[in-house]
Amino acid sequence: MSPPDGSGRGRPRDESREQAILDAALELLVEVGYERMSMVAVASRARASKATIYRRWPCKDQMVVEALRRRAPEAHVPADTGSLREDLAAEVRLMAEVVSGPDGAMLVGVLRAASESPQLAAVIQANVLQHKTEMGSCLMQRAVERGELADIVDAAPLMEVILAMIFMRLLVTGEPLDDAFVEHVVDEVALPLLAGRSGRLAESSNT
Repeated sequence: MSPPDGSGRGRPRDESREQAILDAALELLVEVGYERMSMVAVASRARASKATIYRRWPCKDQMVVEALRRRAPEAHVPADTGSLREDLAAEVRLMAEVVSGPDGAMLVGVLRAASESPQLAAVIQANVLQHKTEMGSCLMQRAVERGELADIVDAAPLMEVILAMIFMRLLVTGEPLDDAFVEHVVDEVALPLLAGRSGRLAESSNT
């Protein structure tokens, strides 16, 4: 039987060192792109041995996937403002602030890398779109309970549209993700889309 302190099972994992390696991987992903990012370069950046890295992550796909999972935002309860319009505005504004902040460059690098790695694309699907769809479903449920929507609709298409609009500005046009953008997304895209899919949108959501 192994000793209770875990001795005899090899050196215990050093979480702080692992995190330093994963942070280095994401930094390089942003700086040089997924194709040029190498395990050797990560080892050099993190001041870790190649043997240590390869023991923990056999390939860079697995390393980046774990880095993304650790950086995934914690689930949060969407703001309950009392109206669907303001709930949507609060969430769109939060998304815009996140991609415009310090993690914005990392997100861009990850999205570009996803086109080269199906495994990364699957992680993004699970940790970004699925998370946002769950958040959207929460907003839809509240709106139905308030009488703002006739029935619950699938939130996934709405979240896809909102994310596409945000990343279009972030990656392509460079236009600001400001309050005017938030109002445009909510009033000219999200609410009309929901009204068409639900069959009814209460007047209180349009004011």
